[in-house]
Amino acid sequence: MFHEHHSRIFLKSTTWFILAFIITFTILTLINKDWRTGLVEAVIVQILKAFLYYIHERLWNKSNFGQKLKRPTIVMK
Repeated sequence: MFHEHHSRIFLKSTTWFILAFIITFTILTLINKDWRTGLVEAVIVQILKAFLYYIHERLWNKSNFGQKLKRPTIVMK
């Protein structure tokens, strides 16, 4: 079983945050027809999403569902 460091999970969360923010901001700006309202709402939504994503990743790391433990291969010369 492997373990992801908190820094890796944080980086993954950050890159997802940026992509999701752009999408959320664009959609909310089109719906509200005001970029300022879209910006405020997108910031609130994305902060919540980043926090929940981090928790989601930590919970999945505690599970071994779908993972196999590989035995080390010994190479004889």
